[in-house]
Amino acid sequence: MRINKLEDVEKIKVDTGRLFFSAQHDEIKMGLTTDIYFIKTLEVLRYLKKEDAVVKAEIFARRDGIFCGLPEVLNLLKDIDCKVYSLEEGESFSAKEVVMRIEGKYTEFGIFETPILGILASSSAWATAAHECKQAAGDKPILCFGARHIHPSVAPVMERAAKVGGADGVSCILAAKILGISPSGTIPHAAILIAGATEEVAIAYDKVIPEDSPRIILVDTFKDEAQEALDIARILKERLHGIRLDTPGERGGVTPELVYEVRKRLDLEGFSHVKIFVSGGLYPEKIKALSEAGADAFGVGSYISSAPPIDMTMDIKEVDGKPVAKRGRIPGVTINTRLKRVK
Repeated sequence: MRINKLEDVEKIKVDTGRLFFSAQHDEIKMGLTTDIYFIKTLEVLRYLKKEDAVVKAEIFARRDGIFCGLPEVLNLLKDIDCKVYSLEEGESFSAKEVVMRIEGKYTEFGIFETPILGILASSSAWATAAHECKQAAGDKPILCFGARHIHPSVAPVMERAAKVGGADGVSCILAAKILGISPSGTIPHAAILIAGATEEVAIAYDKVIPEDSPRIILVDTFKDEAQEALDIARILKERLHGIRLDTPGERGGVTPELVYEVRKRLDLEGFSHVKIFVSGGLYPEKIKALSEAGADAFGVGSYISSAPPIDMTMDIKEVDGKPVAKRGRIPGVTINTRLKRVK
């Protein structure tokens, strides 16, 4: 059932003691995450006998970015009689460019304007941030570690968007399953703090973790990073794929100088095969600097997860074949040859 009257809204009963406050799939499909003024609009249009008006509505972005969120929008509109033209996921767009056009009876799809814009705004922002990081890293891999910085109900959405934007892997289990890939990650400081020694954890990790998982050990918990990296390399030798640097800000964070020193000390002792993985407070400029210093891979969290949504706006540009627009906009369909029919 889809709500389309104010009476429907009044009848909806929601358990205020629900386990999580996030919207469930059927609630989104019902229209419960829309703004109430769209329901009021339907009431007015029916009174005016305009409920059969066929419109062409365009969605444009307020700033440049990478387009993401299309599958969810199509799932939302799956049972609605309308046509959808859109950019493809992963394509870049510029400010004010039309990224999607929906054609059909407004009373059929109008109540979904709120979730459609929300899906595209957030997903495109996360994809764009990941794209910026990947550009800074070049051929070196970046992994999305942003799930801890965002509500769990949307963590898989965020990490999927990061993959669309260019991330090489994700850490969230559900996101990885949705993407059909294996989740990426090593171990947190907690494991080493509980065990009491990085060396013990490294040996145990090598014994219990499946062979197809690279041996990457965190080396900044108890000792100097360069010293701990060498200690672990001497223990695991050729089995050590890499070390991870995640030095906290209280200790100055991971700097290019630190990466350079660790790289040189590993090389001097014959451990040039050991890769340097860096995480913690990374952003494009820092990724580029650390890469130049010798870092081989990057785990990016909050830069992706906290990316501000890219504002999306939906404008009706045609009603029953007649070009229209509110003041400040040009009436009629905006030509964008990059849009393709997707529904």
